[in-house]
Amino acid sequence: MKFSEYFLPTLKETPSDAKLASHKLMLQAGMIRKVTAGVYDYLPMGFKVLKKVEEVVREEMNRAGCQEVKLPIIQPADLWRESRRWDDYGDEMFKLSDRKDQEFALGPTHEEIITDMVRNELSSYKDLPLTLYQINDKYRDEIRPRHGVMRSREFLMKDAYSFHGSQESLEETYRDLYDAYARVFDRLGLDWYAVDAPSGLMGGSYSQEFIAVADEGGEEIAVCDECGYAANVDIAAYKPSEDEAQVELKELEEVETPGKETVAAVADYLDVPGQKIVKTFIYSTDDGYLAALVGGNDELEETKLSSHLGRSDLEMVSTESEIEQVTGANFGSIGPIGLDIPIYADADIKAMKNFIVGANRNGYHLKNVNWERDLEDAKFTDLRRVQEGDRCPRCGDELDFYRGIEVGQIFQLGEKYSRALDAHYQDEDGQLKPYLMGCYGIGISRVIPAIIQQNYDEDGVKWTEAVQPFDVGIIVLDDEGSDVFEYGSYLYDELSDRGYDPLFDDRDESPGVKFNDADLIGLPVMIIIGPRGMKNGELEVEFRAGGKETVKIDGVPRGEVADRIGDLLNR
Repeated sequence: MKFSEYFLPTLKETPSDAKLASHKLMLQAGMIRKVTAGVYDYLPMGFKVLKKVEEVVREEMNRAGCQEVKLPIIQPADLWRESRRWDDYGDEMFKLSDRKDQEFALGPTHEEIITDMVRNELSSYKDLPLTLYQINDKYRDEIRPRHGVMRSREFLMKDAYSFHGSQESLEETYRDLYDAYARVFDRLGLDWYAVDAPSGLMGGSYSQEFIAVADEGGEEIAVCDECGYAANVDIAAYKPSEDEAQVELKELEEVETPGKETVAAVADYLDVPGQKIVKTFIYSTDDGYLAALVGGNDELEETKLSSHLGRSDLEMVSTESEIEQVTGANFGSIGPIGLDIPIYADADIKAMKNFIVGANRNGYHLKNVNWERDLEDAKFTDLRRVQEGDRCPRCGDELDFYRGIEVGQIFQLGEKYSRALDAHYQDEDGQLKPYLMGCYGIGISRVIPAIIQQNYDEDGVKWTEAVQPFDVGIIVLDDEGSDVFEYGSYLYDELSDRGYDPLFDDRDESPGVKFNDADLIGLPVMIIIGPRGMKNGELEVEFRAGGKETVKIDGVPRGEVADRIGDLLNR
């Protein structure tokens, strides 16, 4: 491609709302342009990179035995009501009506559509297993679209769905797709982890996220480099504290704590460590109230509580009037003793003795609380968010914490959608059974900023080999009509004929502009041709990697220069 003919409008400055490096660089490098909040145009170079990511994904899906389909974006509300997700999905779903007042959604995901298709076509165990995938646009009305195409309202996604007659078959395909994802992200040059993850609205029994490590990523993960344990911090486990040494169990005592309504204030007033205080949270459910307890310096992880209880109807009590109705006290004085509701406590505080809780009386706390005597009905489970210093639940080694960008997620959905949509097959004995399903997604458009976040410098983008939009740039430092320009044109044709994808900067611009743009858009190699070099029979080949290593080509006949450059590009 010749730069003068390529629609590549680079920018010196970026809009003030672009904060993340990948967002800034995609705008500056002329890859995307904002249409409205969370909606972007892809310009030619951005679209070219997008298609390269897409092709890597497609190759690995096909290699794993998946079959490609294309499903509609406009989805009837009736299917979503049948699966009972029309209301559950929430405000992120774009909803619309046609001229006949029939309701539809712009597809945020495609479980309902694919299950409907399969239930109408596959009726026998002989047709299973089957895995179908598509690469298609998705639409979600994000409350805060941000970071460019990282979290947008329209995005490109690869989603695959597998159908099975047994759990063994589902797990086999799940492993195959895990391996395919590993190949995808390795080929794309990403530094990534696969971590245990919550299933969220998708449902199912087990899920893993693929996280591209990035300091400014929106996800946080806990990893044990010793044994390989890895999980999203929303569900990451830890090794609970050991039992405290034998200590005398003291008498329960009510103490006045006037105006002390935070852990820090109570700890300071009573001259105890904050972790010696146990915090109480009250939740409402469809069946009544419950209490959840964690240490004073810990953070309750609601995802863990919801998962442990197997229910999605938890809602933390947040008004003073309701908390007083349940406990008899305000938020600063609530505790678990005397409450006639189920009590769930974090496993890490099970070893505590003589600790402090609210007294359910305004301005008072209870000292010297002990589980066996005062809270014998409490049930213990993992409830708190992991934190620095925690140890791996498997091997006991200290956990490391990283931030990253979610680029993919895979799920074992089980019977969630097949039961809801009455999707069955006939087994060998003639019995109707619901399909077991798996779901496997990759955020195609999100992969691009993830790659950039891991590969950029102060000059611009540094692409990985699989997605680089051009193999080499040709920079001529003279005007059109000169011998220098003619030689650049010659090399452009020669390299193109050899199967390379060069960008020939034939613009009437200064050398500084050309070099800056080459670095900005991420040209991995630049062939620099100037009048002085031409006179001396020299070319400079500059490699972006390795601190801009420069190799000089001299004494090589004109007809062999392209071959010499090819050798350098393939080294």
